[in-house]
Amino acid sequence: MVKNSTDAEAGSTDAGRSRLWRRFRFPARADVLVIGAYVLLGVFVCANYWADINHRVSSHLPTDHSWFEWLLSHGAYSVRHLENPLFSARQNAPDGVNMMANTSVLGISIPLAPLTLLLGPQVTYAIYLGGALAATAATSYWMLSRHLVTSRAAAFAGGAFLGFAPGIIHHANGQPNFVSNFLLPLIVVRVLRLGEPGRWLRNGIVLGLLVAYQIFINEEMLLLTALACAVIMVLLAVFRWSETRARLWTFLRALGVGGGLALLLAGYPIWYQFNGPQSYRGLQGGVFHNWGEDLKAFVTFPRDSLGGIPEVEKTIGLTEQNTWLGWPLVGLAVLVAVLLWRTSVTARIASLVAAGFAVASVGRQVRYNGELTEFEGPWKLLPENLPLVEMMMPTRLSLVTVGAIGVLVALAWDEIAKVEIRPARVKVLAYAAVALALLPIFPRPLPAQHVDPPPHFITSGAWRPYVPAGRTLVPVPVPSNVHGLSTLRWSALTEQEFPIPAGYFIGPDAEGFGVFGAPTRPTSMLIYGTMDRGAAPAITEENRRQAVEDLKFWRASVVVLGDHPSAPALHVLLAGLLGPGQRVDDVWLWDVRPLVG
Repeated sequence: MVKNSTDAEAGSTDAGRSRLWRRFRFPARADVLVIGAYVLLGVFVCANYWADINHRVSSHLPTDHSWFEWLLSHGAYSVRHLENPLFSARQNAPDGVNMMANTSVLGISIPLAPLTLLLGPQVTYAIYLGGALAATAATSYWMLSRHLVTSRAAAFAGGAFLGFAPGIIHHANGQPNFVSNFLLPLIVVRVLRLGEPGRWLRNGIVLGLLVAYQIFINEEMLLLTALACAVIMVLLAVFRWSETRARLWTFLRALGVGGGLALLLAGYPIWYQFNGPQSYRGLQGGVFHNWGEDLKAFVTFPRDSLGGIPEVEKTIGLTEQNTWLGWPLVGLAVLVAVLLWRTSVTARIASLVAAGFAVASVGRQVRYNGELTEFEGPWKLLPENLPLVEMMMPTRLSLVTVGAIGVLVALAWDEIAKVEIRPARVKVLAYAAVALALLPIFPRPLPAQHVDPPPHFITSGAWRPYVPAGRTLVPVPVPSNVHGLSTLRWSALTEQEFPIPAGYFIGPDAEGFGVFGAPTRPTSMLIYGTMDRGAAPAITEENRRQAVEDLKFWRASVVVLGDHPSAPALHVLLAGLLGPGQRVDDVWLWDVRPLVG
């Protein structure tokens, strides 16, 4: 009898594995259609880039767009030359850039290195951006369809919202690291499964691998997810204490395994981030600490959607647009929370998470319709120099609210599908209400602007005789977080074959606090001042002496001025500082090796 029972159990297990394998090899047709729809939507959102892939950047954040093209090139450069990807000497010469202390997306740029080397960073950027949007929607759909709802249509709606929500689309304008959230639904599911009996080791290992990988994509989104998971687990303990207590030890063991493995895999890179060369402690002046979410933003239609208009940015769009859900969707979320409060623990938790993080995102001072009010926000209770908190933007906590509302959307659709409603047209109206709440925030293609390619002198390699090993090419304007969009792309689009001074990054100032860009030098300030005024100042002998000192510091061998709106004024400035240049190909060039030695 025991043998027969064991055989039956073995047969049942084998059959289950067989079904799982078939499902893995041959996913359901609905799943394929869903993922295909997400991919098409990702292509649609990036359509303005694809229209002229080599000459388009985000018109909302062109500097960030160019920075991420440079990051993709950094990953490719590190793979091609087998160099340490945690640091780069190709920007901010001679000091370099701590890539772990910046938004380096190494978890993306290194796997995509072959694509970048083959097609260039512009094409890779567009593929990455659209693919990240679609992948986040797909993993969200998987999470919802496998663990929270029974209706595939409900999971599709929720997944589409989570992948293409207004706050996510806003960051798609030049900040794809905040779009690359495809691991986060998997992390949430794994955290919720840590207490499964008999699987603590496996669940802990999977969680550790996911967390370690996410660290190399976006640490801030990982932190937000960790905060959300902590709140969810506390609420689960409140609502289902007996079940939570029974699984607590298993949960803690699995969590310990996951945390230990993540630390083992990512411990050194994290140490390097805070202690390696060009690391920093906090941002100077807590520059982002006061960026709270405007209360009106929650019920405002986003600019890049069917219901949005650009003019709204002039009032409440002065910080990041992390919510911008529109009043119909906010109303729907509140209605779902009320109707499902008693019957669904998931809806109850999602509602509390959405509300709690919405309040927390207000920051230190309540802002309404673009104006600071006299009311203090919850962040006023926290010390401004609290580690980690000092570098966070309060408004980004509202991205957790967006995730919770995506769950409520899926639950609403699923509840309509499950409940018997008579007459049938009432159910149709209920579906229509959910669809109409989502319709105004349906994304439009991201706005893009034309950008000129690098000079032929750069792309053809004609610069090579002028830049020996150990020396830099100084592009004018010198790249920074404000100026030099075009010249930063010279490096990004030529596989970073020559190092450049300064750049667009976060590094330490003289006191070790993080600042945007390199510490200013007299010559770069002269260049930026000339661009802002549209005319070169009178040049003194002191200006010439400082220029030589700066070029020595930068280890410069050649200064290059290409086509630029400020080129006439900049040419006058450089001629006054360095003497008459020479026209080579399509640039003005100053060989400064005789000056700097």
